[in-house]
Amino acid sequence: MRALIVALALFAGLAASPAEAQNRFWLVNNTGDTIQTANVSASRLSNWGPDILGNGVLPSGNRVYVTPNFGDCVLDVRVTYASGREETRMGLNACSINTIAFGGAGTGTTAAAGTGATIAAPRGGDPSFNFVNRSGQTIRELYISLSSQSSWGSDRLGTDVMSPGASVYIRLPGGGSCAADIRVVYANGSAAERRGVETCSRTDVIWR
Repeated sequence: MRALIVALALFAGLAASPAEAQNRFWLVNNTGDTIQTANVSASRLSNWGPDILGNGVLPSGNRVYVTPNFGDCVLDVRVTYASGREETRMGLNACSINTIAFGGAGTGTTAAAGTGATIAAPRGGDPSFNFVNRSGQTIRELYISLSSQSSWGSDRLGTDVMSPGASVYIRLPGGGSCAADIRVVYANGSAAERRGVETCSRTDVIWR
C-alpha cells in the first residue's frame, strides 16, 4: 500500500514524452531492508538529482514505478537503506529492461543485484570504455575486469594517479559479457566497488 502511495504521489499528472516512455521501469526492493532514498540520473551527468521517493520510503517486498524526467536510456540508480548502507547500479540500459531489483531478481527483463551477470551486447560486443573520475577524489589504484573473470587483474593506473575530472581508456576483451566489475582505491586509502556495470551500450563510465 505504501509503495502504491509513493508511486501515485511521484508520477500522478506527469505525462512522459515518447523518449521518456522508453526508459520507465519498476524499482524493486527485495533486500529485507527499507529503502529510505532512491536517486536516478542519466549516466552522462555528474549529479544524482532529487530523491524520487520524496517523503515516502520503499519497504522490502515492495516496488515503485519510475518514470525518469530525462530521455536517456543509460542511467544510474543509487539507493540508501534504513540501516545507512548505500548501494548503486551503474550504466543500466533502461530502454531494454523493465525491472531494476535490489536484493534479488524481479519479473520480466531484469537488471538485478548480484555479481557475475552476463549482459547482452547491444554495441557489437565491445565492452571497452572511457573511465571518467568525477568522484571529487584522487584515485591511486583502478581495477577493472569482466564480471565473468575470477580476478581483478593488475592496477590499470600503474604508477600514475587519476585526479578529479581525469579519464582513462579501458580496453576489455569483446565477444562475450558486457558486464564489468570496477574497484577503485582513493588517495586516502578508502576503496569502493561496483559490480555488473553494463558497458557495451556506452562509451563513458562516469565514476561518482
